[in-house]
Amino acid sequence: MSYIKAYLKRRAEGKLQRAEREKNAIRLAFTTRYLSFKTLLGLNDRVLEIINEMEQALEGSRGFGIAFIRANCTALSVNIYKIIQSLNEITEQRNEALLAVFDTIWAGIDHALKRKKNTTPGPWVLPLDAVGREMADQTGNKMAYLGEVKNRLGLAVPEGFVVTSAAYEFFLGETGLREEINRKIQLLDRDDMAQLHETSAEIQQLIVRTPLPAELESTILSAHRDLLLRVGVGVRVSLRSSAVGEDVKGASFAGQYHSILNVSGEFLIISYKEVVAGKYSVPAILYRLNMGFLDEDIPMCVGCVPMVPAVAAGVMYSADPGAGFHDAIVINAVFGLGKAVVEGSIAPDLYVLDRKDPRILIRKEIKRKEHKIVSHAQEGVLIEEVDEEKKEAPTLTDQQARELAGIAMQLEEHFATPQDIEWALDPEGMLWILQTRPLVVPDKKKAGDDILCESADYPKLLEGGITASPGKAYGPAFLVDTAVDMLRFPEGAVLVARNPLPKWAALLNKAAAIVTDQGALTGHLAAVAREFKIPALMATSTAFQRIRTGDPITVDADGQKVYAGKVEALLAGSAEKSSLIQGSPVYHVLEEVLSYIAPLNLTDPEGPDFTPQGCRTLHDIIRYAHEISLRELFDDRKQVSFPQVVARKLVSHVPMEWWVLDLEGGIREGLNGDTLSIEDVTCDGALALWAGFAAFPWKGPPPVDAAGFLSILAESTMKPELEVGREGSALGGRNYLVVSRDFFHLSTRLGFHYSTVEAFLGDRVAENYVWFYFKGGAADRQRKEQRSTLIKTILERFHFWVQINGDMVSARIERREKGYMMERLKVLGYVILHTRQLDMVLSGAGTARWYVEQMLKELSTVVDAHD
Repeated sequence: MSYIKAYLKRRAEGKLQRAEREKNAIRLAFTTRYLSFKTLLGLNDRVLEIINEMEQALEGSRGFGIAFIRANCTALSVNIYKIIQSLNEITEQRNEALLAVFDTIWAGIDHALKRKKNTTPGPWVLPLDAVGREMADQTGNKMAYLGEVKNRLGLAVPEGFVVTSAAYEFFLGETGLREEINRKIQLLDRDDMAQLHETSAEIQQLIVRTPLPAELESTILSAHRDLLLRVGVGVRVSLRSSAVGEDVKGASFAGQYHSILNVSGEFLIISYKEVVAGKYSVPAILYRLNMGFLDEDIPMCVGCVPMVPAVAAGVMYSADPGAGFHDAIVINAVFGLGKAVVEGSIAPDLYVLDRKDPRILIRKEIKRKEHKIVSHAQEGVLIEEVDEEKKEAPTLTDQQARELAGIAMQLEEHFATPQDIEWALDPEGMLWILQTRPLVVPDKKKAGDDILCESADYPKLLEGGITASPGKAYGPAFLVDTAVDMLRFPEGAVLVARNPLPKWAALLNKAAAIVTDQGALTGHLAAVAREFKIPALMATSTAFQRIRTGDPITVDADGQKVYAGKVEALLAGSAEKSSLIQGSPVYHVLEEVLSYIAPLNLTDPEGPDFTPQGCRTLHDIIRYAHEISLRELFDDRKQVSFPQVVARKLVSHVPMEWWVLDLEGGIREGLNGDTLSIEDVTCDGALALWAGFAAFPWKGPPPVDAAGFLSILAESTMKPELEVGREGSALGGRNYLVVSRDFFHLSTRLGFHYSTVEAFLGDRVAENYVWFYFKGGAADRQRKEQRSTLIKTILERFHFWVQINGDMVSARIERREKGYMMERLKVLGYVILHTRQLDMVLSGAGTARWYVEQMLKELSTVVDAHD
């Protein structure tokens, strides 16, 4: 009998030992797969951040380039491939089909990124006599318009020829320059001015130092010889940039490219390469980025025309660009070359004529002219002093001004839009047209736009000048005089300069407004400022002397005043900076790429399409991987379930279902049974988080207003996943807490709301961290983003480093002592519980402020907000 008892005892003990070994094996398998799950979660969060960043770029006002899109797509590719690998490690390779799905989706993205530009075949050189505006793809817009004026309107335009886009493509392709330039451009960071300057210099030097293919050089020189036979041997020429995409409405590229005057035959080829290299000046690169042009879409054509021996020259507008000359033609003129007008270096004469009857001279202002820019055959382009008897003389007769005004209206009628026209007057009195392009005319002012402000609290610093670009803006002044100043120019500052140099246009993506001592309505910087919709006040005479860097100022370009401080009344109703890039080629590339990335089609985890083959976007893939990995680790409906073996249900009064999985040392030893209480948990970080959960009872979902209810209907169509804990809502009611002695990871999913907390709190401060991630909700985008901002406000009060992208919040604290970290974990516990469903009721800033105040009041009783 004793033998039988001993046998049964040994058998029972063997069963217990085998059961324990099996349990330990399952625990080890869980730990191994959990490490893959942890990797997957980190990758998942990074992917969501990238997607949010790309969506924000599409919706925002800041420019971005193709390099931004490619870099983010590459990061997505790498991270999602690793997500699929981690999922297969968790599921024992049962989701390898996801790799083929990923390849299919990526093929669509790759096609959008590598779209081939259809290059226009044709000759390397075209005579201007054969050019019309329909040939802009071959000759660039500037020379196409000039050929149109010459050949179809019969106006006086110099002879000449165009080195075409086909020649440009041949030059870059034959010499291998294209690949090298593309490599450098793709690495550019538009916000790194030092890198931009360095890369710009490298590319320009590369182009200038590379010899032209012999056959192309011979063709250009032959065209130049033929031109001289027609206009006179020894005549100097100007080589003018004429890029494809230049001089179109809303994107003039005014002053951003390079033209060279007074070129002789021996310097023709090097000058051609310098004009081509000018495509990669810093202002030109930034202009393309801000406007959303793809570098490969803009071949640089070059026009070659004889120099006009100008006694006077300038710029005229066939309409008022917002300077207050209603229904008028505006002409600026100087002695010598018109370069002085477009660069703003010499104050020009002003002639204003009636658009309805260009014979009527409305206004004339003759300035004293000390200097002029001239061209000498041997000495090149230089500045000369104006003869004393001409310093006060008008540059044009009234009749010449009327003749120019008539030409302006003729050009506007032909091109069916207001025109920006460069002209020159030769010694015989002939008026020559050198360029015409569409003029940006701002929308007409609305009633009430002109606000008078004479507050003693905001004294005027300056009054007078020229409204070069209408509008009002505020910011700290920043004086710009050198290239070093450009590198240091801060976001949102007011650019203050002596002269409105075209190169300052590189700063307009950051500038709030422009104020300059010199300048004219018709200058290049003024034209670009109007395109960027940035207020510009020029010709103030003393701005650079009277304003200091850092001074807070309000610029009223409409009223031609600058105030000290921020004049709220004046700024009320001012239009926000609009997106320049919307609708551009780069914008459309990002839009197409995001169609393969961002939409979420897998919304029902229990639906028949929730399979690898049902994934149509990268977002679908990460949604699928996240859900399947959760099921693999935590779903107790599986035949072999980790939670059934290694997880214990936490019994508590907190209205959430909790399951705890112990990696090692996270719960007290010797614990038996399938449940535990919070007192059984030994992980200090998890206990601190729980203290935040339990500090104040959740009062239930807040009452939803009608708009909030409708937004939930629109967003979710009342999906059952919103009902937390509902029978059959996959994982909707289960929240898993994985713990060890110093580490824990919490993953919660409440309907459409996901949050994760991870922390390590040990004795070595350098290793300690707390990380929090939050995304989702049931309401519309605006309400979800309001909740994100509310969470950010609270967490920042407790010294978290917080980033938000749309409805996603990421917060982190690192390298602080354990006690400090535990206090912050209390905050997170409170925030996770008490921000549930708040997106349903946040109807505006006032409601959000009220909730912030109430939550901070409660938190102040359990957490110390100070360091």
